Amino acid sequence: MTSGPLADPIAAATAAVEVAESAVRSAASTLAKGPGVDEDQAVAYDLAHAASGAAAARSMLDYATMGEVERDLACAFVADTLVDLAGRIAGREAAWGLEPAWHAQAAEFLAAYRDPVFLAGLCGKSGPTHLDDDFELVRETFHRFAEEKVRPHAEEVHRQNLDVPEDVIAGLAEIGGFGLSVPEEFGGFASGTESDYMGMVVATEELSWGALGIGGSLITRPEILTRALVKGGTDDQKRHWLPRLASGEIMAAVSVTEPDFGSDVASIVTSATRTDGGWVIRGVKTWCTFAARADVLMLLARTDPDRSKGHRGLSIFVVEKPRAEGGGFVLTQDGPSNGRLEGRPIDTIGYRGMHSYELAFEDWFVPEANLVGGEGGVGQGFYLQMQGFENGRLQTAARALGVMQAAYDAALAYGSERKVFGSPVIDYQLIRVKLTQMAASIQAIRQFAYRTARLMAKGEGALEASMVKAYGCRAAEWVTREAMQIHGGMGYAEEFPVSRYFVDARVLSIFEGADETLALKVIARRLLEGAG
Repeated sequence: MTSGPLADPIAAATAAVEVAESAVRSAASTLAKGPGVDEDQAVAYDLAHAASGAAAARSMLDYATMGEVERDLACAFVADTLVDLAGRIAGREAAWGLEPAWHAQAAEFLAAYRDPVFLAGLCGKSGPTHLDDDFELVRETFHRFAEEKVRPHAEEVHRQNLDVPEDVIAGLAEIGGFGLSVPEEFGGFASGTESDYMGMVVATEELSWGALGIGGSLITRPEILTRALVKGGTDDQKRHWLPRLASGEIMAAVSVTEPDFGSDVASIVTSATRTDGGWVIRGVKTWCTFAARADVLMLLARTDPDRSKGHRGLSIFVVEKPRAEGGGFVLTQDGPSNGRLEGRPIDTIGYRGMHSYELAFEDWFVPEANLVGGEGGVGQGFYLQMQGFENGRLQTAARALGVMQAAYDAALAYGSERKVFGSPVIDYQLIRVKLTQMAASIQAIRQFAYRTARLMAKGEGALEASMVKAYGCRAAEWVTREAMQIHGGMGYAEEFPVSRYFVDARVLSIFEGADETLALKVIARRLLEGAG
């Protein structure tokens, strides 16, 4: 097929991205000099998502040089990014520091690459990933596992709200899924190079393509605990915990959020009080996913009772516990404090299999050796937790990719088979345009995730990790919605997996940093700091 009529599409796409980036810089500067994030949250929120979209578009420019399909997908995505940006700016030009004709120089580009004939002609062409041979092998390995071991269980687990099957956990451990971030010296595969982050992104996407709840999210929790231990654990703690995490001998859950404090982590109140030989935990945590099956909890607790110290008074503990059934549990301790831990399951519309819990700790004893970092780790919990959570945001973008790709694949297949008014659904221009826009979004977020992984391997990319998470998770809601719509009435039926993809995608903008908090407290603030 041929691209739009522009003589140099890549140059035109580059110029269009620069228009978007210029608008973002203008808005950041205007907000920084004027009302700021807290006083004009609506504009700051739009700015954060516009900047994330522009960053995704920038990631597609290199991809555009790799072939004709790649170029056309890049141009389609850049055009959609500009249209989304225009919608956010319309009527608020003054708040963005822009004139009404701010995008006039991109008008010819938009006319070429928003053309329905062009978009419909690109339908079914999603573009290669351009992974190198090593990462392609990783992709194939985890895709095969997802297809053969995860997908056969996915619908039953979702509909009956069952636990993750043990053979999925054992199989993932066998192919090294839990050791991707564990250093080689402790039995994992992490070498301290770019491959650590890239491997995690590639593996997570493929597992999430299999199923979000019993595939892609299984490696997230050990990943977060591993990062905290590698960053701040003592030598003894690394030797004790990391090999067991890598092998899958122990499974981890993360216990940070509290009923009154979701994304406001610095304000948590669950306490850890010193006692002979260790600490006593008291308080309530919520949204602790996988808590029943987990052998250990990565617990963030307040070790300094002075709440005015905020995040400086928090520490991380590795809390050991027996395994329990998914329907809820009550555990007790014999020992210094006669502790009690109750887990109440929280039913959810999707993301099933791992189960999320409200946890009530009553005098639960944790040995001194389980304070991450030892005495030097007191007050360092917030920073160690963020070490894992920044990577968790990138991983969540990879989970969104897997769910989107599964939904797109299902829509493409169904649209090719289902006939409406005498023709296959995919023969209709509107459906073809939708499928092209879905494919372009998926590939753009994938390339953005790869770029972010490379940055994080160099100790950079914290802002990009938040951006790709925010943008990718919102896109997952749209892609799965459109995939469901292409299925028509059968999209609303549980017998087709696309309904599961839709409800699973909805959680992605909520966990690992709620969308609004991530946009305002992280992305917009950093953009304004840069503008300042």
